[in-house]
Amino acid sequence: MWFARSRLISYSNSLFSFHFLFKPFSHSLHQFTPNHDALSTFHSLLHMHPTPSIIQFNKILGFLAKTKNHYTTVISLSHQLEFNGITPNIVTLNILINCYSHLGQLNFAFSTLGKILKLGYEPTTVTLNTLVNGLCLNGKVSEALHFHDYVVAHGLHFDKFGYASLINGLCKMGETRVAVQMLRKIEGKLVRLNEVMYSTIIDSFCKDKCVDDAYELYCEMIAKRISPDVVTFSSLIYGFCIVGQLKKASSFLKEMVLKNIYPDVYTFTILVDALCKEGNVKEAKNLLVVMMKEGVIPNIVFYNSLMDGYCLVNEVNKAEHMLRTISRMGVTPNVRSYNIMINGFCKMKMVNEALSLFNEMCCKGITPNTVTYNSLIDGLCKSGRISHAWKLVDEMHDKGQPADIFTYSSLIDALCKNHLVDKAIALVKRIKDHGILPNMCTYNILIDGLCKGGQLKNAHNIFKDLLTKGYGLDVQTYNIMINGFCKEGLFDESEALLSKMEDNGIIPNAVTYETIIRALFRKDENEKAVKLLREMIARGLL
Repeated sequence: MWFARSRLISYSNSLFSFHFLFKPFSHSLHQFTPNHDALSTFHSLLHMHPTPSIIQFNKILGFLAKTKNHYTTVISLSHQLEFNGITPNIVTLNILINCYSHLGQLNFAFSTLGKILKLGYEPTTVTLNTLVNGLCLNGKVSEALHFHDYVVAHGLHFDKFGYASLINGLCKMGETRVAVQMLRKIEGKLVRLNEVMYSTIIDSFCKDKCVDDAYELYCEMIAKRISPDVVTFSSLIYGFCIVGQLKKASSFLKEMVLKNIYPDVYTFTILVDALCKEGNVKEAKNLLVVMMKEGVIPNIVFYNSLMDGYCLVNEVNKAEHMLRTISRMGVTPNVRSYNIMINGFCKMKMVNEALSLFNEMCCKGITPNTVTYNSLIDGLCKSGRISHAWKLVDEMHDKGQPADIFTYSSLIDALCKNHLVDKAIALVKRIKDHGILPNMCTYNILIDGLCKGGQLKNAHNIFKDLLTKGYGLDVQTYNIMINGFCKEGLFDESEALLSKMEDNGIIPNAVTYETIIRALFRKDENEKAVKLLREMIARGLL
């Protein structure tokens, strides 16, 4: 053991240099506002004669360390202990390692490991777990793995909490399959596998849409009699929802209830959000009734999903009614709540109602964000109120909310639709000069505006330039250009572009074919139109 301890001292010295670690801690206690009773008790103990056991002080330090944002306070108090001649024990030092880790001060955490060894204490599994967790918390997963291998090679061990931290760190790095390898490596050898390790990997697989892999691990858990918990099921429900398998997701909700595992508000919100996005608001509302019967209190995230669902099926008045109802129920709407409603009203061309909500949120002290402004600007532009939209752009600038490409795309679209294509081109140039790069949506708007404004040549030049520069032209870009050629009777160019888009890996859709076919029939090019119609049918587009 002496050899292991001496090598560990060497390791902690080599991993983190000590030359700047022992600067005096400058924060004074009055700068913090932790639990006053705990602080008062600490100071009372500190001035008692004889001085109480370090165990009493550890209870207070441990309590404060579990309270968020009190890590610096704990460090300050530990310095006071040493200043008053009270020697820390292994528990005190483990608490310190945890505080330094959460503050991202890993040099201090490893210097505390060195101190543990120099004081003659044996590092416990808590010491090692806390150091590994600290490395993982701060994104240093490779270093955590290296530390793990070094420690194990010298006869020390981690427990299930240390391995759970390593697995979580790997998953957060996107190394889910490496996490599975670790699970296999430790299984039956080092620690007993538990639901936390499995749930962490299942969650990571689900977020990566690898739901089959996640389900396979779930089945493995069941086979090994490791009970899944609410986190496991919530992850599976989320994964199957995002891949569009809502029936399978719903089956997990039934399964967890059968296993006496009670879904929480997060679980219900996942399903409600998925149902609403599919336009099934009725089923989502039924879930609200179920969860309230089960005593699960909906939060603002849940209600936002329902309001969004109502807006998606154009029932914006029901969404507004819900906004008013939840306010009376004591649930405070947030900026997302108002963004959903403002966007919903704008999509329904109820811009005045959207502006009224905008004023309401400002009066309530809810700060509008870029999404809020973009929805309003888009709504104003589509209703022909461009000058009002420009005033909001100025307001965004004044309030430190930078306009982005979505803001300007709405304005460019409005200029094009109002036959002000030259102004739209000038605006594109201006925003590029300010470092805001147009996206394909912006270019599609501009090309369409040029085509409809009688500037087909300029539109085609932009199209060719985008193609040359490797922009990801989509089917809509080609459809706009093909429509421009067809309106000018340039059928050879349209058909050439149809061929070219397939060469570039863009699959024509029904709009592509219908545009050319209709134009050909209008010009009595019936034979060519029928040929393309047959091709369209053969592709299953009709």
